[in-house]
Order: sequence, then structure tokens, then C-alpha cells
Amino acid sequence: MRIVIIEFMSLDGVVQAPGGPEEDTDGGFANGGWSHPFFDPEVVGGAFDGVLAGAEALLFGRRTWQTMAAAWPERAGDPFADRMNGIPKYVVSRTLGDELTWNNTTRIPGEEAVAHLRKLRETDGGDLVVMGSSTLARTLLSEGLVDELRLIVMPVILGGGKTIFPADGALRTLELVSTVTSDAGVNVCVYRPIG
Repeated sequence: MRIVIIEFMSLDGVVQAPGGPEEDTDGGFANGGWSHPFFDPEVVGGAFDGVLAGAEALLFGRRTWQTMAAAWPERAGDPFADRMNGIPKYVVSRTLGDELTWNNTTRIPGEEAVAHLRKLRETDGGDLVVMGSSTLARTLLSEGLVDELRLIVMPVILGGGKTIFPADGALRTLELVSTVTSDAGVNVCVYRPIG
């Protein structure tokens, strides 16, 4: 399996709370919902449709999984929502117990996540797709477990917030595989690690 990360991102690398003001206010973040003015169904929506089409399963951190589990089951009836609800899902968490209410979800204990994901990555299959989940994405990048990074870069500077990029001083070189630009100035960039 390939591990593919897809993220909404500001020009200054922030991925925190693109969906709404109450999504993630950690650190006093007050700019939640910043992605909405730049969303368009063709380019931005198409990026998510494309990544979901190749997905065999979704992978989330606890906070993102809880947000998605609260939102997607009630949206049943359109093809994207039905795919989100039906696809197998994994959630990495040290704290979640048996309350995995979103169907087809398996918990990966946080302390076992890296080893478990290395094994999953070695199995045959489609893509294991990470949406949001900044802490998990940063860990996967740090551990060299990311096969593709799809960044939906919006023309906005947020001045601070959570990022997916490791701050460990390590050099990681990527190849730009493709880029598409929307009329609103959003760049959908697909990167793959070199070496």
C-alpha cells in the first residue's frame, strides 16, 4: 500500500482548522474555516475525488477522526459521502476505546502506530489516505512513511498554526509530479519523495 497525505494548506504552511471556526482552536487559533473562500468543485473537489478513488482505506489521527465521524454519517446519499462512510478507516489513538461509532473503523493504538503502519504499507493494495491529522502526518513524514503528498495550497497567509512539516532539521527532497491551479489561485501540488 502507498501512504498518501492530502492537506488543505495556507501559503505559510498552516493546516489547522480549514473547515470551520470551532474545528480546532488549539493555541488560540482564530482563523478556522479559512479554506471556504477558495473551494471550487472542479479543482479542489476534484483533488479529493481523485485521491479517494485510489484509496483502499483512510487513516486519521484521533481529533480528525472524531470530527469526521461526527459529520459524515449524516451526509449519506451522495457518492462522495457514501464512499467516505463505506471505506475502511483506521484511527491512531492512545485514548479512544470501543466508541468507534463510524462504521468500518479500526483503532491502531498510538504506541504501536509506526510499526503497524510500516506493516500495512508492505501489504498489497491501493492507497492508505491521510486527510488532516497534522500530528500523524508529521510523524509519517518524520519516519519516511509517506509515498505521496498532495497539498492544496490556498492563497492565504494565516500567521501561525499547526503544520505537518517536521521541525527536526532533516533534509527531505521531493519531486513535483503535477500541479493544477484553480481560478481562485489554489495550487493542487502532488509531490513524491526522492530516494
